[in-house]
Amino acid sequence: MVGFVVAFSALFAAQAAFATPVRSRTPYRVKDVHHVPRGWKRVRRAPADHVIDLQIGVKQSNFAELEKNLYQVSDPDHDRYGKHLSADEVKELVKPTDETLDLVHEWLGANGITPSGYSSAKDWIMVTLPLGDIERLLDTEYHVYEHKDGGVVARAPKWSLPLHLHERIDTIQPTNSFFRARAQKFDHVDAPVYLDPQYTPPSNETLNAVCNVSSVTPECFQTLYSTKGYKTHACGKNKIGFNNYLGEHPIRTDAELFLAKYRPEAVSSAKDFPQITIADGPGDYALTPEEIESGISMEANLDVQAISGISWKTPITSYSTGGSPPFIPSAGTPDNNNEPYLVWVNWLLDQESFPQVITTSYADDEQTVPESYARRVCQQFAQVGARGTSLLFSSGDSGVGSYGECISNDGKNTTKFLPEFPPTCPYVTAVGATKNFEPEVVAYRPAFVGSDGVSYGNYTSGGGFSNYFARPAYQLEQASKYVENLNGLYDGLYNKTGRGYPDISAQGLYFAYFWNGTEGVISGTSASCPLTGGIISLVNDALISTGKPALGFLNPWLYSKGYKGLTDIVNGSAVGCGVDGFPAVEGWDPVSGLGTPIFPELVALAGGKLFY
Repeated sequence: MVGFVVAFSALFAAQAAFATPVRSRTPYRVKDVHHVPRGWKRVRRAPADHVIDLQIGVKQSNFAELEKNLYQVSDPDHDRYGKHLSADEVKELVKPTDETLDLVHEWLGANGITPSGYSSAKDWIMVTLPLGDIERLLDTEYHVYEHKDGGVVARAPKWSLPLHLHERIDTIQPTNSFFRARAQKFDHVDAPVYLDPQYTPPSNETLNAVCNVSSVTPECFQTLYSTKGYKTHACGKNKIGFNNYLGEHPIRTDAELFLAKYRPEAVSSAKDFPQITIADGPGDYALTPEEIESGISMEANLDVQAISGISWKTPITSYSTGGSPPFIPSAGTPDNNNEPYLVWVNWLLDQESFPQVITTSYADDEQTVPESYARRVCQQFAQVGARGTSLLFSSGDSGVGSYGECISNDGKNTTKFLPEFPPTCPYVTAVGATKNFEPEVVAYRPAFVGSDGVSYGNYTSGGGFSNYFARPAYQLEQASKYVENLNGLYDGLYNKTGRGYPDISAQGLYFAYFWNGTEGVISGTSASCPLTGGIISLVNDALISTGKPALGFLNPWLYSKGYKGLTDIVNGSAVGCGVDGFPAVEGWDPVSGLGTPIFPELVALAGGKLFY
């Protein structure tokens, strides 16, 4: 026995020296390969002692049944509509089989590794290890990669597993995901306003009196979308939340200034909402000099101000997810970036309850994320939807793709449109942006040089078709008809059978808001998303107040019934990639979705009661 232990230890030491995996019951083979996206360059080998939190996506036992349940409870024509699943029911459907967990634990144990944590359903296993150990575990090599904007990460584009685990583990990250959660916002406090020379003020006197195209306020939104005068009745049960990443956290004093000017009866909500920190995210504090210098928390401020300006008195929750590394970063040191959505959603699923609407204003090009990983994160979102929460994501601010960036990441470098993730996930509701008031049109602002002499880039509401996710049944008719009516336009540049997005839209140009004590304007689908979330939350209030369940996962209802309570947007297009992009048309389109909200009609279609 002693001889076996000594021999095994010697074997382990020898294999460690050559960075090869410990012998397993089956040989190692490549599990996943993902090309390094444009904008990144390999710099050098990553330091072996650099510690990261590795997340292992274990095969879920019965996701197909979870998906079936999600669609049944979200389909207004199904007899289970609104009968959302409990936390325990969801866990039971997605938890891995005992055999799968045993095999994964055996593999980790053979490598001397003890898990540091689990998701609530044990479908994700977390381990914290130096890169040298991870390289042996996954038979790979990590290198330091630097982005053209200066960001530095440690990644391994190719990694392997023992053959017998290929069907037991879906994905492991961070390995080959170069996802960067960027906020979908343009035009900050100090940016000049571009006025469209063809803009025509509304002929409706009431609308014209409260809507200023260069600074759009809550009173304009309330009037435009007919929420004005509605009085919430389900504040003890109905809630709304929003997500913050990249060090963002909402500033209460700015929210107070905003509400004091534009919704004075709601000022108290600036002091009341909880700020929850996850994975060492930033807490509840005033802007620091360093944050002011870098412009941090503009997005977080926009979110809380857009929501509180439209949905008062509905309670708001702020989630700030971090990812602070267990070392002091320095120039050229790889950043220990968590994959932000996974960290947040796994934390959320551990909770017994959470808000019925949660908005997120961050995304990146779908192709920066390995498909295996995108699918697993998307499946986590499906669990949230099954429990009765509407997840809303901004659709992006670059139309069909940013100029100069519309190149495939498959090694062929072909020209193609660039859809964004997570809005391409079929289990979330993607929100586009509009501008003007009578009529509303697709949000668009051309590149221009401001009076300050600075060049400002093009901004267009994002949209398109996923290259990873197939077209879901709920939009099959509408999206297929749209593609057919394009008559071959842009063939070869997009996936004609992919999930189309966005699903709905709302105002997204020149929102009035406060940051660092100063009023300005800000634009983007990161503005339209929290605004839409606030309106959906009011619909939930009208439902919950009469004893009915919240809407939950919105899309099956939107495409079958809810669209009748939306204003169809028929002008504009998803300008990007050097072309006009997908045009807005009657019915659904991949730039404005099904349209913008008409609150009273949405309430009526959902079966709620209006309280004025």
